[in-house]
Amino acid sequence: MASNHSPEILDQWKLFQFFLGSWDGTASGQVGAGSVERTYSLILNNQFIEVRNRSVYPPQEANPSGEIHEDLALVSYDKDRSLYVMREFHVEGYVNQYILELPSVGDHTLVFVTESIENFTPEWRARTTLEIISDDLFRETFDLAGSDQEWACFIINEFTRSHMGE
Repeated sequence: MASNHSPEILDQWKLFQFFLGSWDGTASGQVGAGSVERTYSLILNNQFIEVRNRSVYPPQEANPSGEIHEDLALVSYDKDRSLYVMREFHVEGYVNQYILELPSVGDHTLVFVTESIENFTPEWRARTTLEIISDDLFRETFDLAGSDQEWACFIINEFTRSHMGE
């Protein structure tokens, strides 16, 4: 992908370079079926990645009143801990702070696991998995787990690239 960012920035964000740009897709899970739009952008002198998400679930059996869900995330690199942190702010007031489990070499999957969740039951955990399927397609799986429980899938989003990152 062609870019006008410095080599140092591209190196810092190498794991995320694929995602930069705009995406459209489908959502399915416990809240029903819907559509989703997302953008990933380098911001603030390329020090952070901003992720904007909007999901629309029309009224349906699984969700009779329908729903519009929005969230905003910021990804940063914590130099002291040598890891990536994603802080995700939801329209419902939840704030998830994730850390990235570093992928193995050549892996096309990024897994974020919460280290804290604000405004939700404290013993719960969340996991977001981003799996690159092809040059213009990725799948996101969002899982939840209560205290001493196994992960359970809450929603799966599939995204197709609509515009390349700048």
